[in-house]
Amino acid sequence: MFLSVFEMFKVGVGPSSSHTMGPMVAAGRFLEALRASPFHAHGLRASLHGSLAFTGVGHATDRATILGLAGFQPDTYDAEAAEAALARIRTEKRLHPEGLAPLAFDPEADLIFDYGPPLPGHANGMILMATDAQGDVILQETYYSIGGGFVMTADELARGKHTDEGAPVPYPFKTAAEMLAMAAASGKSIAEMKRANELSRCPAADLDTGLARIWEVMNACIDRGLAAEGTLPGGLNVKRRARQVHEALLAERGMNLSAPHTINDWMSAYAMAVNEENAAGGQVVTAPTNGAAGVLPATIRYWLDHVPGATASRIPDFLLTAAAIGGLVKHNASISGAECGCQAEVGSASAMAAAGLCAVLGGTPKQVENAAEIALEHHLGMTCDPVKGLVQVPCIERNGLGCIKAVSAASLALRGTGDHFVPLDSAIETMRQTGADMHEKYKETSLGGLAVNVPNC
Repeated sequence: MFLSVFEMFKVGVGPSSSHTMGPMVAAGRFLEALRASPFHAHGLRASLHGSLAFTGVGHATDRATILGLAGFQPDTYDAEAAEAALARIRTEKRLHPEGLAPLAFDPEADLIFDYGPPLPGHANGMILMATDAQGDVILQETYYSIGGGFVMTADELARGKHTDEGAPVPYPFKTAAEMLAMAAASGKSIAEMKRANELSRCPAADLDTGLARIWEVMNACIDRGLAAEGTLPGGLNVKRRARQVHEALLAERGMNLSAPHTINDWMSAYAMAVNEENAAGGQVVTAPTNGAAGVLPATIRYWLDHVPGATASRIPDFLLTAAAIGGLVKHNASISGAECGCQAEVGSASAMAAAGLCAVLGGTPKQVENAAEIALEHHLGMTCDPVKGLVQVPCIERNGLGCIKAVSAASLALRGTGDHFVPLDSAIETMRQTGADMHEKYKETSLGGLAVNVPNC
């Protein structure tokens, strides 16, 4: 099993990797299929199902689908150009994707929110259609946005297609137990094994450059969030808080009266900065999703800014270790809130961050695995219940608490030998089973939990 660090950490656009980035990617794939098709389309239609329908407007799924069909993609997204394109599409009722003739598309009539039963493959389903001049469908594909910006067609999902189709890697661990056994046999750290796997697929220069860019985008997102003020879009009138918290902390720095637990506020400020940017539709890195994008960069920033001996040269080891853990969670369970609740998003992110922090603080592979297990275990059962379908409440603060748990988990693991009672594999399987048993209203539909118990208008 191989999932590249660049698949786990993808530069994209907020507010959601599954509901914004995924539909945009799916639309891009459909355009590719249309360009290769012998048919000449006259227009396009799209229908959103399951969680994509129920929380689609709050997650900007409608905008993402339209923009994707117009040729926009998450990694090259230009916000100003996107706004201009949306205005033009609404006026002209026509799309102009590159390499295709203009296509009829009325956002009011051709983008359908289907609130009936979800499609059979996944909670995040969408059907894209190309039509002829009479409105008859001449090409159709079903796509599933399975979390973290990953997209599969219905056929790919049914065949159990995995992202890895390349040559074998040196350390092909599918479970944490296999990972630890390979580490013990090779004498390598988890980061070293992950690096070797990556180098079997790409040159070292590309790997190093890519890892540096991941952190550059993450860190820039923190800085933008710490500098920004105002009210987040969407109608909840949630005010940005990261800047105010950060400025208060800076003012208190060096004061003898500052309580030790104030360090938690620093972590929360870093995480909230990222998720406020995400909620505003800014550029973020999936880690492993947009809704959980603040946990890991906040943990790195905490380590760099507040832990003696921290050095930016170890950030690649942090990211590679975290990606290895994230790959295990995705392969054996899920990173999708619509599939398994927020335990799969913030819980997975906290486990990844705990593992990465433990590694750069000198933890052994066994301690790293223990740190990931502690963090994940104490997110089990967490629901996904965004108020008004927006990635704001409780998502923004939840990232701060996920970071705090990650740091606590890494510290606790480092106090032990790495021997512990619950294996990470068991925690991952428990998360999968819990998600399967969880009622649909608690899985990113905004039909339960805080979403129905808090006034949102």
